[in-house]
Amino acid sequence: MEEKRLFKVTVDGAEHAYPQGTSYQAIASDFQAQYPCDILLVKRDGKLCELHKTLDRDCTLKMVTARDKPGIQTYERSAVFLLLKAFYDVVGQENVDRISVEYSLSSALFLLTKGNFSLDQALLDRVEARMRELSAAAKPIEKHTLSTDDAMELFHKARLVHKAQLLSFRIDSHVNVYSLDGFVDYFYGYMAPDTSYIRCFGLELFDSGFVLRLPTQKDPNQLGDFHPSKKVFRELYESTLRSQALNAANVAELNTTVSQGGATPLILAHEAMMEKKIGDIAAEIAQRKQVRFVMIAGPSSSGKTTFSHRLSTQLRACGLRPYAIATDNYFKNREDTPRDENGNYDFEGLGAMDVAQFNEDMVRLLKGETVELPSFNFKKGAREYNGNFLALGPEDVLVIEGIHCLNDQFTQALPRESKYKIYISCLTTLNIDGHNRIPTTDARLLRRIERDARTRGYSAQATIKMWPSVRRGEEENIFPFQDSADMIFNSALIYETALLKPYVQPLLCGVPRNSEEYIEAKRLLKFLNYFLPIPADDVPKTSLLREFIGGGCYHV
Repeated sequence: MEEKRLFKVTVDGAEHAYPQGTSYQAIASDFQAQYPCDILLVKRDGKLCELHKTLDRDCTLKMVTARDKPGIQTYERSAVFLLLKAFYDVVGQENVDRISVEYSLSSALFLLTKGNFSLDQALLDRVEARMRELSAAAKPIEKHTLSTDDAMELFHKARLVHKAQLLSFRIDSHVNVYSLDGFVDYFYGYMAPDTSYIRCFGLELFDSGFVLRLPTQKDPNQLGDFHPSKKVFRELYESTLRSQALNAANVAELNTTVSQGGATPLILAHEAMMEKKIGDIAAEIAQRKQVRFVMIAGPSSSGKTTFSHRLSTQLRACGLRPYAIATDNYFKNREDTPRDENGNYDFEGLGAMDVAQFNEDMVRLLKGETVELPSFNFKKGAREYNGNFLALGPEDVLVIEGIHCLNDQFTQALPRESKYKIYISCLTTLNIDGHNRIPTTDARLLRRIERDARTRGYSAQATIKMWPSVRRGEEENIFPFQDSADMIFNSALIYETALLKPYVQPLLCGVPRNSEEYIEAKRLLKFLNYFLPIPADDVPKTSLLREFIGGGCYHV
């Protein structure tokens, strides 16, 4: 028998020798004791690889666990596969018309079902028990390559029509599918090698469906807290109904609409829906006679600035006179700004704001006094006063946008009835198919990549690199206060990813292959490949999307 060649494998700077054909799972097992949670993938010379793959060259390996973003995504994906298999085992695939992963909800995934069964906690307990049986049995999760035609036929027979419809738009002649104990499905992204890696999960009834509870990236060994925002959930649910009404509940339906020449009517219909919603918000504000401060907050790239302009237009139509105030003008002077644990200025926290001065100015305005408003000179790092005086008339309202606008500590001196608080976020409900969701953060990241490149000259690599820091600021300063809002506004547009594709794709292709950010860029490129592109010609100049691609009528 021919002796297998030994390859040099470098892990954490140390060299090791393994025979050709050794699986990465076997190599990972030699280092597992050094990690507090399971190794789910490896980075081979900077490229992600599943553990079932085998050694065929000298290489450097880095272990990837659920404490890394690709690892927790792999865990979630594999847990969904395990859930689907168990659900079909318990209920019978012939009795399931649909089981779909809708969106993320407080360390859990919300799912909807339809079929010849009664969804109750007793059924979910049986499904969870089956999941644990499969997990204990360490059933292999195997990858297979099929021709696209064969995969479409397979999914048609399994009544997974949207998966077959999605594949019909693929240019590639082959597609990778995964199998688990005879159950075959298609997933966007990597999988764990077997079911034993998926041990931390739970199933609970929630609203009209149920949730699959999962661990978090911060602590992959225990379930994350489940405290969903009821207001955000309701907005997500209503957005799903709007998408269904426009026949664009998933990428397959969207591509079908685009391929049949229906992009422009879809754009105009969704923009009309959004304008009506903004008009309804303005009408509600106008009815609340005591409201003088409209407070707007939301995470990065939600379209806050354009929304503020559009809301101001609708407020004028209701007989009010809106006046915009940016809370950035109330930053403390640079020398008074607190620093974070790394010694850097912390511009995200409430401590960076001159809360006392803001409240003093707003209370004086509320009393009818004339106030000189500041402007912040970011080059000098200091507040300046340049003769910008304001007094509130009987029909005037202040439209105030800023990261802390939902936090009552920031507006502590203002009566509650004088404030109308709006939480805005890009809460996309469009999914790739019934089993592959699109995270809302992906939609915002794509928006930001394009805007940063167009307005700031940043590369996609730079935007991806800073994104985790942006997300941490949102988790601390915005998300905890979203349920205090009077109104949740969803700024996601059904068509936006298809429209952003030709803008963002070249930028992502420019991320160097040897950089840390390349893995994320590659994931986003693969994600964009599912969409047929839409031209921007028919996007209205007032659209929120114009804040990111340019060509709008507002100065943002």
